[in-house]
Amino acid sequence: MVRIAMVAGEASSDQLAAHLITALNGHLPQAKYYGIGGPKMQREGFESLWPAEMLAVRGYAEVLRHYRSITRMRRQLLSRLLKDRPDVFIGVDGSDFNLWLEKRLKRHGVPTIHFVSPSIWAWRRKRMSKIVQAVSHILALYPFEPDLYRNTTVECSYVGHPLADMIPLEISQREAREQLGLAQGRQVIALLPGSRQSELHFMAETFIETAKLLMARYPHVLFLVPLVSRETRKQFETALWKLKADEMPFTLMFGHATEAVAAADVVLVASGTATLETALVGRPMVIAYKMSPWSWRLMRGMRYLPWVGLPNILAGRYVVPEFLQDEASPENLAQALGNLLIDRQACDAIVRVFDSIHRLLRQNTAQKAADAVLPYLQKA
Repeated sequence: MVRIAMVAGEASSDQLAAHLITALNGHLPQAKYYGIGGPKMQREGFESLWPAEMLAVRGYAEVLRHYRSITRMRRQLLSRLLKDRPDVFIGVDGSDFNLWLEKRLKRHGVPTIHFVSPSIWAWRRKRMSKIVQAVSHILALYPFEPDLYRNTTVECSYVGHPLADMIPLEISQREAREQLGLAQGRQVIALLPGSRQSELHFMAETFIETAKLLMARYPHVLFLVPLVSRETRKQFETALWKLKADEMPFTLMFGHATEAVAAADVVLVASGTATLETALVGRPMVIAYKMSPWSWRLMRGMRYLPWVGLPNILAGRYVVPEFLQDEASPENLAQALGNLLIDRQACDAIVRVFDSIHRLLRQNTAQKAADAVLPYLQKA
């Protein structure tokens, strides 16, 4: 039996890995998948030896608080994998956790595949030597990434981004509003404050204060807030109560981020994969992000690019506004969102750029990734 070990610790990684498992199962229906993964992977038959939520922390300060439990789990997983050797190991994103594992597994003859190139094009470029030591093959989501590995021993395959395959090239706002029971003529703003509790800790109140300022200018506006878990919903509801905003027109949703974004006129979104999803749906956005002051000081000094939002990185220029840390004030965010609400010409230009990005990333990612993995399994 073919044995495939995987680690995917976050919601976006869980989705990537689940699609890959589905594609691999088309070729290897009896394969066994095990390691650390989330609910979508488990629905595809994956055996998770630890809860994936233990890895869903972000930022230096947050990681340090969980350092002992994370490193203990990683050592135990390595011991398990060396004893119960997989035919291939696939680390899905999570480079700080997975590269450590991959280096040691590769040293013991296990082929190591890293799905999602670490963002060495954006920050921490010195990681390249660590990647070369740890990884046999990179599966890259973005077309500019294979060139980064051209003069190394690491193979790199551009496979596109699965969200570009999943999301239609055109999504009707009218149909999205009908599905959600929203009036067609009403102004709608989607608020995506993040998928992690640590993100809401820093951004929920800022997003709500921004909504209050917008409400003063646009009294008939409606706010859609898709949240990924009961915990994050409770956090947001607590912030609403604290800021005396619980009577405002907020519609909190369990998931359904794509539907919320499709129904919106503009979107306020925390930096991360959600910015790409918003671009693929084709809605103008403002990007914001906050983290602990200590994490921000460290991260700011490691950046290579002037942008952090994926739509701007893929376009190679500022297409949508970005506000980070202290600049992510309710006043700045409300002004930028208000500008988009009234400037339809600017919004149309943004959407045209998003359409180009969507077509570039639409590559049948799961099958391309499976095609890159299969030769390692055939050797096994």
